[in-house]
Amino acid sequence: MRAGSETVLKETTDYDALYRDFHWDVPERFNIATVACDRYADGAELLALIYVDEDRGTRKLSFDEVAAYSRRFANALKADGLRRGDRVAVFLSQSIELPVAHLAAFRSGMVSVPLFTLFGEDALEFRLNNSGARAIVTDLGGWEKLKKIRDRLPALEVIYVIAATAPVGTTSFWAALERASDDFAIVDTSCDDPAIIIYTSGTTGNPKGALHAHRVLLGHLPNVEMVHGFFPKPGDVYWTPADWAWIGGLFDALFPAWYHGVPVVGYRAKKFEPEAAMQLMADHGVRNVFLPPTALKLMRQANVKHPGVKLRSILTGGESLGAELLDWVRKTFGIDAHEIYGQTECNLVVGNNAALFPIRPGSMGKPTPGFDVRIVNEQGEELPRGQRGIVGVRQPNPCTMLGYWQNEEGTAKKYAGDFLLTGDLGIQDDDGYFWYVAREDDVITSAGYRIGPSEIEHTLLKHPAVALSAVIGIPDPIRTEAVKAWIVLRPGFAPSDALARELQDFVKSQLAAHEYPRHVAFAESLPMTATGKVLRRELRARG
Repeated sequence: MRAGSETVLKETTDYDALYRDFHWDVPERFNIATVACDRYADGAELLALIYVDEDRGTRKLSFDEVAAYSRRFANALKADGLRRGDRVAVFLSQSIELPVAHLAAFRSGMVSVPLFTLFGEDALEFRLNNSGARAIVTDLGGWEKLKKIRDRLPALEVIYVIAATAPVGTTSFWAALERASDDFAIVDTSCDDPAIIIYTSGTTGNPKGALHAHRVLLGHLPNVEMVHGFFPKPGDVYWTPADWAWIGGLFDALFPAWYHGVPVVGYRAKKFEPEAAMQLMADHGVRNVFLPPTALKLMRQANVKHPGVKLRSILTGGESLGAELLDWVRKTFGIDAHEIYGQTECNLVVGNNAALFPIRPGSMGKPTPGFDVRIVNEQGEELPRGQRGIVGVRQPNPCTMLGYWQNEEGTAKKYAGDFLLTGDLGIQDDDGYFWYVAREDDVITSAGYRIGPSEIEHTLLKHPAVALSAVIGIPDPIRTEAVKAWIVLRPGFAPSDALARELQDFVKSQLAAHEYPRHVAFAESLPMTATGKVLRRELRARG
């Protein structure tokens, strides 16, 4: 640990005192690039990133190098006409260039927009147009998707591609950096100035862009420190297979680690492979991980073991692990997996730490210091312990979004009384533990991703064979839920396995590979309300 990497929690075994005595300290002027990079770029070459490519080649970067690269890219953005407040999309997987692009946007007073590399054309087009992104950073794989919709993106002016020779109509990312100076005066930002838009899926309408301020990083620190056994400790090294396009990868892992001057391992894997994950952790001395439940399930299925893996802490979240998986983690790694709960709009509000209170299998844990979490009704009124209701988070706190981007109506619906309504149903027991019951809406949780059925349904309707579609989640032993599509065909089309595969491939190409329906069923009609809304609960009952 370095000077300046102060923790927000003091180590203790007394949860009640830790929770009671915590107070937020959010400075008025604050910029993520300063605290998560620049303060460690002091010439000492402190290790920031251990990047492992697909061929297992390794490159190490210091905070000094990351800071210099991001200052150069900030100058490149400025030279290309971008100004404070403009949106810069980052369409990359774990890589060296991804944090450089985000940090350049932060230090310029611009707003970054992370985009998942598995997104297809429809998903990309909506998010880029909705955010009004004027620039995007991607690789050649991303450019192949972008060029098909380029003429439908009127706001997008500059496309930076990570390639030795940039395709026609694009700019080489590294060539732009080489031309630029590494002297850049960081823009003075307040803690409440916009920093990042992270799109989240819902069940109705299009995805919503959660606009977060620079303070969002501070809002994540109490939970990260608590769940990771009072992170950081000397020798800590952090890794997650979670994509750095989501709030989990960026703010449960990358930027909190860098806030504390802790090196992060980045690994561009095409898919999660349990044995490769164990070898990676052993090779690079990983001590702290964020492993989604699906990753843990796959590791258990493969019965992985490696004497060189010596983890100190495991954060997990997205769905409950259950007693069996918790026991397997304990036997395999010698430590407890600490579950967390949160969402893109207000993340990491509940968590676990076995040194503070006993872990109860199936429970999400207890409120994170700094967050007042209650079970409330739709009016934001607190309900008695043991009664089912909506998980609500009292406002304000630094982790909560500024609002949905260009969606005042959606933002207003997210609040009731003093509470942000998560939309998830839960129970708080007499001892203060929170228990997840169900989604208030129909969001599908699959392999750690929260998938909105509406976007998939809209894409399916673009296929000439589809008259009506409804998408639900069905139980899956590995993914928690798998996406299933119910299809009513247009006249002239007949159900077949070949057509089912064609529809699956259509969604993969148009939307995203993780959102395609793994199961397709054909029906003569769909159950609907009198107002024409599909009764998904009836479809779920069919299985």
